[in-house]
Amino acid sequence: MTIPSFVIGIAGGTGAGKTTVAREITDEVGESVTLIPLDNYYEDLSHLEFEERANANYDHPSAFEWELLREHMDTLLSGQTVEMPQYDFEQHVRKDERITVEPTDVIVLEGILALYDEDVNEMLDLHIYVETDADVRILRRIERDVVERGRGLEGVMDQYLTTVKPMHEQFIEPTKKHADIIIPEGANSVAVNLLEEKVQAESSEMAAWAARSEDAGYESQQ
Repeated sequence: MTIPSFVIGIAGGTGAGKTTVAREITDEVGESVTLIPLDNYYEDLSHLEFEERANANYDHPSAFEWELLREHMDTLLSGQTVEMPQYDFEQHVRKDERITVEPTDVIVLEGILALYDEDVNEMLDLHIYVETDADVRILRRIERDVVERGRGLEGVMDQYLTTVKPMHEQFIEPTKKHADIIIPEGANSVAVNLLEEKVQAESSEMAAWAARSEDAGYESQQ
């Protein structure tokens, strides 16, 4: 049976505030939300030496395993669970363990290129692009990669200048054309509040649909 999930895609440059927006607009619906980080679908580069993996371009569309993402999205929308991969950002490899993800009322795909793939875009009901000043984004990137992911400052800065910035201009920023809503300056409170209300309404509608379907199934057995 197909589950009528409401699917949201949240894209934007590195450090734009995508994860914050995803968290804030879904806080009130709790377990009714499935969050799918696009970062978990990086291609597995474990066959390469560490230095090669460290120097790979992780901001290019080819860095992601789109076929697996499409398969998992389609499976969730069909009402079935998936085994979502996990990624080790310090070693630049896919982890052995996976997380079992259940289909829910609201599904949120979040990542720099969440609005890039045509087939994925067709699965989304709402396309969001988070736009934040480049100076703010690079500071957030440094904090995340150095503090949270244990990487060296010099390497982070070099990566930003050689791949992150040019890839943003070539691939990420152009996906704004697919956006239904562009949120300025990261977690803009007005935009986030409106989206939060929309998510709550969609979650309630999906729950009501499920209840009606359950009642209809029960009555048909009588």
